Order: sequence, then C-alpha cells, then structure tokens
Amino acid sequence: MLSELYIRNFAIIEELRLQLDAGFNVLTGETGAGKSIILDAVTLVLGGRADTTIVRAGSDEAYVEATFRLDPVLLETLQPVLESEGLDEGDGEYVVLARETRANGRSICRVNGRTVGLSVLRQVADPLIDIHGQGEHLSLLRPRAHLPLLDAFGGLDTQRRELAAEVQRLRAVQHELADLNRSRRDMAQRLEMLRFKADEISAAALRPDEEETLRIERVRLANAEQLGRFAGEAIALLMAVDEERPAVVDLLGRAEHAMGQLAKLDETREESLATLQGLNFQLGEIAAELRDYLDSLEYDSQRLNGVEARLELISELKRKYGEAGIAGLLSAAERATVEIETLENSEVRTAELESEQEAYLRHIGRMAAALSEKRQAAAKHLSAAVEIHLADLKMEGARFGVDFQTQLAADGCYVTVDGDEQRFSFDQTGFDQVEFLISANPGEPLKPLARVASGGETARLMLALKTALAQVDRAPTLIFDEIDQGIGGRVGDIVGRKLWRLAAEADHQVVVVTHLPQLAGYGDAHFHVSKSVHDGRTMTHVSALDRGGRIRELAAMLGTQGDSAVSGAESILQHAEQVKAGFPVEEL
Repeated sequence: MLSELYIRNFAIIEELRLQLDAGFNVLTGETGAGKSIILDAVTLVLGGRADTTIVRAGSDEAYVEATFRLDPVLLETLQPVLESEGLDEGDGEYVVLARETRANGRSICRVNGRTVGLSVLRQVADPLIDIHGQGEHLSLLRPRAHLPLLDAFGGLDTQRRELAAEVQRLRAVQHELADLNRSRRDMAQRLEMLRFKADEISAAALRPDEEETLRIERVRLANAEQLGRFAGEAIALLMAVDEERPAVVDLLGRAEHAMGQLAKLDETREESLATLQGLNFQLGEIAAELRDYLDSLEYDSQRLNGVEARLELISELKRKYGEAGIAGLLSAAERATVEIETLENSEVRTAELESEQEAYLRHIGRMAAALSEKRQAAAKHLSAAVEIHLADLKMEGARFGVDFQTQLAADGCYVTVDGDEQRFSFDQTGFDQVEFLISANPGEPLKPLARVASGGETARLMLALKTALAQVDRAPTLIFDEIDQGIGGRVGDIVGRKLWRLAAEADHQVVVVTHLPQLAGYGDAHFHVSKSVHDGRTMTHVSALDRGGRIRELAAMLGTQGDSAVSGAESILQHAEQVKAGFPVEEL
C-alpha cells in the first residue's frame, strides 16, 4: 500500500506530506485546489512522462517521493528485480520510489535511495498501484493482463501451471531435436573428418612410451662411430694390458694387494680394504657392460631412416590434431570413436524425439482445449458479474465481454474443432488470446477496453471490473480520479459503497478524488485539499479531517447553507457508517 507521499515544488504545491490510510481514502476540495495535481505527482513517481512545466515557478527542481509498504506476496513479486538491480536493502517491508525533475529538463529516478533508469523504476512500480485517469498505469487496459485475471477469476491457476509444465518439457525435447537437426546437416562432413582422424591415429599403431624410446635410438644410430670410439677407449683404460700404460683394473688390483697386507698388520684398515675390493668388482662389471655395449653398436643407415620417419609421423600427428604427446593422440582417437557412434545413432535418437514431440503436441492440445473450455465458462460468469455491477452504477445498457482468438500454426498443438483436427499456435498459457471488451451504451458494439472513452463513464467501467475481479486482482493500491463525473447522489452512494468494499472486503487500498458528498461519506480517511495565496504565490494544502471536519466538508460539498446543510452532511455520514457497520439501511 501507499503509506506516504511527499511532494516538493510540484506545480502549485510548495511542500506536502500525505500519510494515507490502509483502507478507503477520499480527497475532496474546491475545483483547482490541487487534488488532481497530487495524482499527477503520483503518476510521475511511478514512471510517467516528466515535463519541465511541473517545476514550481522559481524552483530548480520538482521532487516526488512515494513510500510503499509491501505485503509478503508483493515482496515475493518484486524481490527478483530488486535483487538483480541491487535494490534489496533494509528489511524488505518498504520500498521507496522517488523522481526528481529539474528545470533544465533532466529527470532522475531513484528506488530505495539509489539512482536507477526509468525502465527499472517502472518495473518496480508496475505491480504496486493502478491509477484510473492515466491509462498507462491501469493494468486492466493492458491486454496481456487479461488472461491471468480471467484464470484467477475462474480458479484455473493450477490447471494453467500444469499446462505450463508440459509445455516446458516439450520445449526441452524441441531444443534437443533442433540441436540434432543442426548436427545432422553437417553430419556427413563431420563423420568423414572423425573417421579419418580415428583411422589415421589407429593406423599409426602408437605405443605410449614409443616417442622417447625412438629418440634414444636415433641418438645411438646417428652417433654410432663416436660412441664406439669412446666405449673402446674406456675399455682400454680399464682392462687393456700395456706395460707402458697399465690398465686401471690392474693398478687397482695392486692397490688391493697392498691394502690387504696393511690390513693384516692393522685391523683398522679392513673397512678400507673392503671398499677397495668393491670398487675393483664394480670396475670389472662396468668393463663387461662396455664390451657388450660396444658389441651392440652398429651403424645402420636404413634403421636410422626408419626411426627418423617414425618420429616425423608422430610429430606430424601431434601438430595436426593439436596434441602434446602420444597419450593425447590416443585420447583424441578414442573421443572421435565415441562421437562417431553418437552421430551414427543420432537418426535413432531423432526419430525418438520426433515421436516424443508429436505425443507432447497432442497432449498439450488436449490440455489447452480443456483449459480453454473452462476459460470460456469463466468468461461468461465474469461478464455477468461485471454487467450486474454496471447496472448498479446506473449503466444498465452497458455490456461486457471476453474476446477469444486463436492463431493457426503449422507447428502448433493439435486441437479437434467440430470434428476436424487443427493446429494452433500456443505458449505456456495455452492457445487462447484473450482481451476484455466493453460497450458503454446500448446498440454500440463491444470494443477493447483500451479504446473506451475517458471520463467518469470509463471510471465506472473500471470500478465494475475491479469489483468483479476484486479477489483476484492483486494491485494493492487503486486510485480513481473523475469517477463521479456525470453521476448524481444516488449513484454516488452506490459507487462509494463499492469503493469501500474494495478496500474492506478485497484488501485493497483505495484513493479517490471526488466532488460527491455521498461518495465521500464512505471514506475511512478523509483529506481536504485547499489552496491559499501567500506573498502573491498560490499554495496547496492538505488536511486530514476528524468527524467534525468531515461534517463541515460534506455540508460544503452539498452546496447549501445553514443547519439543513449540516443535517444533510450528518445524515450522509451516518448512513455510510451504518452500511459499513453492516446494519440494514434503506436505499437513498
């Protein structure tokens, strides 16, 4: 609900702070006092068009701030946008909208004290309030709002959610099918590439450790002559018998003999002797290994060419398929094989998905047709209820209807109509395209709500609709301007009663600007709007009236003087109080 409205330097309003009641609020006062200007300020803060002419003369900017108290349902509705925009500060009980319009034409929007774009302000404001008098803020004038209202009126929300769940499952099937169809268009080329890749890597018969082994072999083959020379020299030094250059093993043998004699005389040298004996043995082993290594060395140009070719093949495969080593190539071949199997089986999966899609389209068609039938029944009940309210409002000749349209589509859901199967375009709500229609005068055709004439007649149409939809229309605050245009006291009493019931029985906050005392008498809170001139400047004031003040204001609204006016005002207020208390009263 709109709990507080603050206005500064807006038209003839210098500064005004208005705290509204949760129920039925009425604003009264002389013509030109500024009642509609207050509603214009509300329209601005909800995201309406900003015009520099609203800036009070002599001021740099006009400022409007509206504080809304949120119930849990409304908070849940707004939470996603508040979170996404970083506006969910505080305890979440209130949301504050503000709009500043400067004389230079710049307009600034704020939500919870943070600057936002106009679209975000409108997105937050949209579910908070409906204003009759400025169609852009009246949800009933937006056809996209009609179907959810009709479903809520008919108690069809559960059935609608079930249909939406089935449509969502169908969309998942269609998404997978589309992906497969896109793949299938390129399947032949993809399969050819994958098969070539898998075959080429497989034909190479790669072994995980082969590349390192080949590199070592290539080094030996390419350097066989040098390796043989160095190995022979090492063997000669270790083992050769040459008086001029004794072998290392012989020299070590002599050292071992001398160390043995030393150890016999000094036991502390036995460990050194053992170490020397070990070295002698190891040198013998090394010499034997070198002989075997020398015997294995053989320069084989043909084998070297083969090793070089093999390494080049491995290098080419790594470069071609972007892999770092043989392990990567083997994994790539395995992945290619798996994808080949998937693509080769895609025709089977495609057939399965197409069959599943067909079943969903028929099932959804049956669900949507059943929902449409219930909607049409609900539409008849809604039409009858609205027309009853219109008759109460002295618009006996007015008619209300709900227009149902469908659109044929080659890929739509299957629906049987008069024995013939047709395919209709659909979404998560079904295949119905719904719009509320109205005819204000006998003999006039039904027309979309958005095209009906403005003024008090339209306000009564909206009141009739709001009353019929009161329990399902979740706009928490309803503002009506010009609703009493062209009606008298008797109808004004009926309108007042309906507006009060919107607040009392349907949990709406209602704000009405009125000139009819019979209507104003039903207000839970009554505000008097007046203007005065100070230092040559016109200023608007708003005062909350107590019971005595209400009687004086109602008496003034009756347009008579003296005790009879006061008596009439007391009678109006007493009558409204009795209706609100539930006492049976005679019609005026």
